[in-house]
Amino acid sequence: MSDIRVLIVEDDPFIAMDIESAVAEQLGAAAELIVVESVTQAHRASASKLSCALLDIDVVGGKTFDVAASLLESGTPFAFVSGSTPSDVPEPLRAVPFLRKPFSINEIASFVSDAVAAPDKS
Repeated sequence: MSDIRVLIVEDDPFIAMDIESAVAEQLGAAAELIVVESVTQAHRASASKLSCALLDIDVVGGKTFDVAASLLESGTPFAFVSGSTPSDVPEPLRAVPFLRKPFSINEIASFVSDAVAAPDKS
């Protein structure tokens, strides 16, 4: 298992591939990328140690706000990557970085790079 583990929650396979590609290019082959499409899969994946996460808001099975709250509580850095607006995010999660679709590859790479470089909070 890699020391760098990144969770990507995205139900559109083409967008998931774009995010996965951007993260892989930034972090290299040493990173383990966990790509899931549903809230249930995201909950399962977020139960293990993660370096950071990128969450779409609306995915298979609902919204990822509960997953986001769990990540926030555990100190895992994450960002929303969504076509929704920041005002759609519940108040307790509004300080979280928000990358609006269509995102740039540089935005994804910058967030992941900063998150992985941040000191471990857990």
